[in-house]
Amino acid sequence: MTNNSIQVKGLQKSYKQHQVLKGVDFEVEQGSIFALLGSNGAGKTTAVKILTTLLKPDSGSVTVNGFDVATRPDHVRQAISLTGQFAAVDEILTGRENLVMIAKLRHLKNPRQVADDMLKRFGLTDAADRRASTYSGGMRRRLDIALSIVGKPQIIFLDEPTTGLDPEARIEVWKIVKELADGGTTIFLTTQYLEEAEQLADRIAILHEGRIIANGTLQELKKLFPQAKKEYVEKQSTLEEIFLAIIGNKEAV
Repeated sequence: MTNNSIQVKGLQKSYKQHQVLKGVDFEVEQGSIFALLGSNGAGKTTAVKILTTLLKPDSGSVTVNGFDVATRPDHVRQAISLTGQFAAVDEILTGRENLVMIAKLRHLKNPRQVADDMLKRFGLTDAADRRASTYSGGMRRRLDIALSIVGKPQIIFLDEPTTGLDPEARIEVWKIVKELADGGTTIFLTTQYLEEAEQLADRIAILHEGRIIANGTLQELKKLFPQAKKEYVEKQSTLEEIFLAIIGNKEAV
């Protein structure tokens, strides 16, 4: 029996007359990286907001770390961390001060030591006493993720974490995400970069028009795509090709 950090069954959510989520089901195994893919407007952000207790579902069952998000949101919040599309760092404070503040908010012992450890881990020691406003995009994102894991949350939600980053900074973030998962942290990732899901995710779900239309490992999703044409060399399908084929098939129905 697998130990699931997240279980979602029959999740529905509407805004006035518009139904955004139409009965969503998926599970996320503990210590894994789960990627939720979808076009703009597919319902990814709504799903993340419900899973992180920022929005109440209309119906369905959602448990995170064993707790129901609707009835025990405080217990859910103690186990999770959310990093949004834009780095949520205080630009007036230094990198060190940002980390000390979060450590104090989480009631950790010796906040300065916690901050120093995080600065070292994320390669920010040399910039520790500079204001975050002077950081590059990659440094700011590293600080943002460092802030997210202060206090060692069991589950981290990364909502399009590499949006706007250059390729080198994106690879740095990928390395951090892999290290977190290797250490037992569950990662729930939304992304529009299909290569990102291909590189990181243990399982990938595709959300389209409010429904999960495909869910599995990369290898399982490849089986849904027509066999590669054999030319001079057999060409393996990319996740981008699989995604577009699956979306196209659904729209054609």
